Amino acid sequence: MWQINIVETLIDQSYRTGVFDELAFTYAPIGLVVTENRVIRDCNRTFATMFGYERSELQGQTFALLYPTDEEFSNIRDRGITALRESNTYWDERIMARKDSSLFWCRTRGHSFTPEEPLMRAVWSFADLSDVRPYQPLTRREREIVSHLADGLTSKEIALKLELSYRTVEVYRAKMLKKFGVSNTSALFQSLGAIGTEHVVSR
Repeated sequence: MWQINIVETLIDQSYRTGVFDELAFTYAPIGLVVTENRVIRDCNRTFATMFGYERSELQGQTFALLYPTDEEFSNIRDRGITALRESNTYWDERIMARKDSSLFWCRTRGHSFTPEEPLMRAVWSFADLSDVRPYQPLTRREREIVSHLADGLTSKEIALKLELSYRTVEVYRAKMLKKFGVSNTSALFQSLGAIGTEHVVSR
């Protein structure tokens, strides 16, 4: 009852004053998060609920908390820097982790307040794509290899980065093609993300 009264007060106050910033941020039907150097300074209710947390649990945390592993966060944490610096627009679709460790596809869009240093201060939107793109399980190694393929690396280059043999990388790649019933890497990306490869961050 107390929370309902607070909500009603915020709604009434916003409509009375014509100042809707806090109301819109808090109750927007899409996840919103304000960051500083990859640290979550604040987020709205939708974002917190999407990941299974209370809003207060996420404030002050790094985004690494929301990825399957720290390694996978490291693989993509600098994605979008060039695009934000050049046009201050960036979006992709990536696999993220809820508090209960379940994984899901998420569409991410970003806008920087400091384009010269894009990740210093920024605002991001997150949309849960579970209803239209159910997560297809990949092993950690498969996610790593897909990530590097998305970066345009060859199997030989991936093998060097992951300290694997070229043959091992090719075996992983072939197994993923078979798993998704496709014949090439481009079709694999489409199966994973259903969008152009430049926007797929499947790690």
